[in-house]
Amino acid sequence: MKKKKFENRRKIKVTFKEDRTHNRDNKVIVPLMSSLDENIKTFESLFHNCDDVVKRKFPIGKDRKIWAYMAYIDVMVDRRVIEESILEPLIVYDRGIPPEPKDAKIPVFDLLRDGGMATADLKEVTKFDDLVVSVLAGDSILLVDGFDKGFVIATKGFPNRGVPKTETESVVRGSKEAFSEAFRFNTVLIRRRIRDTKLKVKQMQIGTRSRTDVALMYMDDIVRKDLLEEVERRIHSFKIDAILETGTVEQLIEHEWFSPFPQAQVTERPDKVAASILEGRIAIVVDNTPLVLLVPSTINSFFQASEDYYNRWVISSFVRILRYIAAFFATALPGLFIAITTYHPSMIPSQLAFSIAASREGVPFPVVIEIIIMELAFELLREAGVRLPSAIGSTIGIVGGLIIGQAAVEANIISPIIVIVVALTAISSFAVPTQSLVAGMRITKFLIILFSAILGLYGFILAVLVLVIHLTSLKSFGIPYLTPYVARELNKEEAVKDSILRFPIFALKTRGYYAVPEENIRLKTDKNNEQGD
Repeated sequence: MKKKKFENRRKIKVTFKEDRTHNRDNKVIVPLMSSLDENIKTFESLFHNCDDVVKRKFPIGKDRKIWAYMAYIDVMVDRRVIEESILEPLIVYDRGIPPEPKDAKIPVFDLLRDGGMATADLKEVTKFDDLVVSVLAGDSILLVDGFDKGFVIATKGFPNRGVPKTETESVVRGSKEAFSEAFRFNTVLIRRRIRDTKLKVKQMQIGTRSRTDVALMYMDDIVRKDLLEEVERRIHSFKIDAILETGTVEQLIEHEWFSPFPQAQVTERPDKVAASILEGRIAIVVDNTPLVLLVPSTINSFFQASEDYYNRWVISSFVRILRYIAAFFATALPGLFIAITTYHPSMIPSQLAFSIAASREGVPFPVVIEIIIMELAFELLREAGVRLPSAIGSTIGIVGGLIIGQAAVEANIISPIIVIVVALTAISSFAVPTQSLVAGMRITKFLIILFSAILGLYGFILAVLVLVIHLTSLKSFGIPYLTPYVARELNKEEAVKDSILRFPIFALKTRGYYAVPEENIRLKTDKNNEQGD
């Protein structure tokens, strides 16, 4: 009986339906035909079980001799434009169309294109793939009987947040605008700040299924051509089914994937993107995300904020020095504390050493375990605060930072000095303006803690040397990561004026090491004004 069942199973054949409409890149390979019914049949087979797609076949003109077909996705379009600028003019259209289409001296398709619709933004397409992508992007399509081509009409009107306020890069002085998820809104926010025809927007689609709009924005006369070619080469060097956020693009185009430090800068501020483009950098704008990538990027660019150039140079320089000090504390302070207190207590002044020893009286754990427990607890609180709603997230931070920390100290699980060290480390991490760099510093912090716990101060110095060597070896699209502190010949040391210290605006006359040498000068001043005459 079992043998018979097994034989019956062997007779079963599994068949797969061959897809004759798409190629390996998921592009529709079926051509448009002159028969409207055949085109409708193909189109509706592609959008089978897509109930959100609105389709309508209707006659054109008063004589109703010519049939057309229109389709779009509901809610993604502006229905007022469709009804008033397309459907209404076509249904009552009678200019130049004879009772029989074959008697027309000028093709009906050309008549409709030149004056049949009250809209300027339309184009002809001859491939089904262009029609499908346009519908999925929020446009409308129009097919006319007797022609093997169709119209794509710009009718995008999907919901969006408009132009929101900045959330992660807030400033006291400067623009409050931020990017949104609408692709064209983001490019317009940049275009509004650079009113120059040499600002180019090179648009493409990435993702065989998502067909995500991606644009490279750059100044044609400032950007280095080899840099532009390298960025394009990396973007076209991979094929993926979907791009849903800039993080996917960032990880696919970077070379040093093993590094915890970012090689592309991420921002939500249009003014920062505009300033970077004017320096010769390239902005990568991705649809459906409120963040824009800037390449190439150096470690110096991650410590710069938009507000630095709106305030006076003394204030900006002071704040930048604080950021660099904060970056050192956020990365190295726990490891340095472990190394000194555990292996080299003689380096600590006597009164301070007695205070630390008294605060640790009764604590059952060594310093290393205390710091690891507190650091992991803080990372847990940070993650919980991000995931929870904003109102609850701030409450969680207060409860975790004050109540739990105080309870741990009173229970002699953690000493007060450890709470101070971890709190100072956490506060320092928030002083760095770029969170992607902070994420790399958080990983590096635990590496330094490990080296310091094993070898003491020698391990701390070794870990810092390993970190510096790693940063020195990194490059972002051919630019050394530690520029302008290394490779000063790239800009004859001019870039140092906009590094740890921010010199006055009149002293920042060059664009930096990103731009071509021919367009490196960005500011010319009157010498008499410089001398105060």
